[in-house]
Amino acid sequence: MTVIDATTSTAPHAPSASSRRASRGFAPVTPALALVLFVFVLPVLALLLRSVLEPQPGLQNYAAFFASTTYLKVLGNTFLVAGTVTVATVLLGFPVAWFLAIAPSFWSRLLFAIVILSMWTNLLARTYAWMVLLQRTGVINRTLMNLGLIAEPLPLINNLVGVTIGMTYIMLPFMILPLHATIRSIDPSVFQAAALCGASRWQALTRVMLPLTASGIAAGALMVFVMSLGYFITPALLGGTSNMMLAELIAQLVQSLLDWGLAGAAALILLTITLAIYLVQLRFFGFGQARS
Repeated sequence: MTVIDATTSTAPHAPSASSRRASRGFAPVTPALALVLFVFVLPVLALLLRSVLEPQPGLQNYAAFFASTTYLKVLGNTFLVAGTVTVATVLLGFPVAWFLAIAPSFWSRLLFAIVILSMWTNLLARTYAWMVLLQRTGVINRTLMNLGLIAEPLPLINNLVGVTIGMTYIMLPFMILPLHATIRSIDPSVFQAAALCGASRWQALTRVMLPLTASGIAAGALMVFVMSLGYFITPALLGGTSNMMLAELIAQLVQSLLDWGLAGAAALILLTITLAIYLVQLRFFGFGQARS
């Protein structure tokens, strides 16, 4: 009687999990790739083509953009507001995120719910509320005058001041959330060790807290800065025509002047600068962490 050794059997083995994944290839992510292609890549390519083909083939739209002091001022206003809003959200969001991480459970949940609800509230309603608060006869000016701090109403609307205030309020949750997650991940014993080593509160903040939360600050700052560059509703309602931002300029070029070529050039310039900033952030905070 012949005995068949199981180890030498010619029966095919069941494919391993890694081989099954390799055989499927990109099939599981095909729907996501198709979505990215249709909602992002194709519109960007269409804008790129319009910027170099309309009204005639060439780079005249880009030359016209950089030759105009008005357009360059709009570009400068855009980065000025985005940078100011980013700095303001970091300064305001850090203590709030810190309080959320160390506060008792009840107060932490309550404040966290307020932060989330502010994101869910209609954007137009929040912007109109700031229009009421910031106008010359609004609550802020009347309160300051009643307290004797100012003699006449401050110009808080239809300028970059109003845009910065409104956008800081709207962007604040996008800074608080990543900062809160980063702070919660820090082991509290690190601060106890710093105190035992003789570190003061300021030294613990600057030499321990800030380095450990640098990734969360960078992630939140990048998100706020990029979103602020392309924001439209709040600058349009709280700003003025003399303090226009690039998103408003693009909308005006398309809706009023029907100049798709110049609008496409402006959009591509903003997109290129945004991607460059993202690559710089990724180089110093993304790749650096991967190596460590």
